[in-house]
Amino acid sequence: MVIYGVYIVSKSGGLIFNLDHNIPKVENEKTFTYPLDLKLEFESKKITVAFGQRDGITVGHVLSAINGIPVNGTTLEDGREAREVIENKENYPLNLKFHRPKMTTNEKIVLASTFYPLFAIASQLSPEPKSSGIEILETETFRLNCFQTLTGVKFILISEPTQTGMEILLKKIYELYADYVLKNPFYSLEMPIRCELFDTNLQGLLEQVEKNGVASL
Repeated sequence: MVIYGVYIVSKSGGLIFNLDHNIPKVENEKTFTYPLDLKLEFESKKITVAFGQRDGITVGHVLSAINGIPVNGTTLEDGREAREVIENKENYPLNLKFHRPKMTTNEKIVLASTFYPLFAIASQLSPEPKSSGIEILETETFRLNCFQTLTGVKFILISEPTQTGMEILLKKIYELYADYVLKNPFYSLEMPIRCELFDTNLQGLLEQVEKNGVASL
């Protein structure tokens, strides 16, 4: 059982908590001939694919190695500039390794604010009154489970698509939220959650479920 992450969205649609629990590292390696059929963008701290895709390498992926030599920012580990190596025709063929970058906090905030109206639209589209909105969203690579409390706070769990019983786990996470966040005298509603006890117990809960399954709860 693999759980990728946990998100908590406030009743107003803001992201107040997120945990990247077990995000797989996606890497793709390919040998290229000259000219390079990917357009790269050379930023100050990284080199990313700006246009084109091939063999799993898509826009946004970050260059991590050239001919097996790690790339740190825009410089190879041996001190050479990655841009000079890539643009020099005599260096080809080149073996380039790319990886998918982790989402930034701002990107997660945007996704949370996007999910909020989708949840509301789903409730309105339902032919039955008082629909709960989106509870499960399934894709080929992951499953999203959502539990909304009576106060409108949404708990979102991302897991492997084959996992079952995530509804039970979400309610357990809600119990931790009630015990360690809502009962914290220093916490204000709608504000980002910064509670060490909640973080520790949530991490322990996820590890327990991954090791022993939902039946252990």
